[in-house]
Amino acid sequence: MIYLLATNNPGKAKEIAPLFEEAGLRLISLADLGLSFEAREDGETFLANAMQKAWETAAFLRERGHLQVAVLADDSGLAIDALDGAPGVHSALFMGRDTPYPIRCNAILDMLQEQRTARFVCNLVCLFPDDTSLTAVGTIDGSIAYEIHGEGGFGYDPIFFYPPLGKTLAQLTKDEKNAVSHRGKAIKKMIGLIINADTCTQ
Repeated sequence: MIYLLATNNPGKAKEIAPLFEEAGLRLISLADLGLSFEAREDGETFLANAMQKAWETAAFLRERGHLQVAVLADDSGLAIDALDGAPGVHSALFMGRDTPYPIRCNAILDMLQEQRTARFVCNLVCLFPDDTSLTAVGTIDGSIAYEIHGEGGFGYDPIFFYPPLGKTLAQLTKDEKNAVSHRGKAIKKMIGLIINADTCTQ
């Protein structure tokens, strides 16, 4: 089975692919097929958005003859307590999809005072060619830093401080981040579910 990551974000693809490879699973991206597709994200929850992304991407692929591909889709975001959970499910659209993340990060820093607790949430869906699906969730708790730190990662990573390691996610190595991040946790859970499902059908 080939698994396709439903994203145009190269950062996500680079982050997730090694975890699948370690488990002996093949993960490709839309770019690997020479394709680009942007699913809607107008659900009210992370799970609704991930499921919508999976179904719309699967339909797009099937129309182009890619019938035996399992679609992996996630919706993740930053939930800040002082902002009543915002930007939350609107994290990708906060200040506009085309707004550079450094600008978004600085805008968030300007909004906050002393209360800075936050978490990242990732809902992951794997939609198989027979229309069955698996879901997994991963979270990481931390706080919003007072300044942008780090050159790694992507998105809001440079302002998300992870106390156990004393660094922002953007300051972690790829392996460190995969071990503790919301997406890394969700991916590992999903890989376990996929392997278990494969074992049960053999």
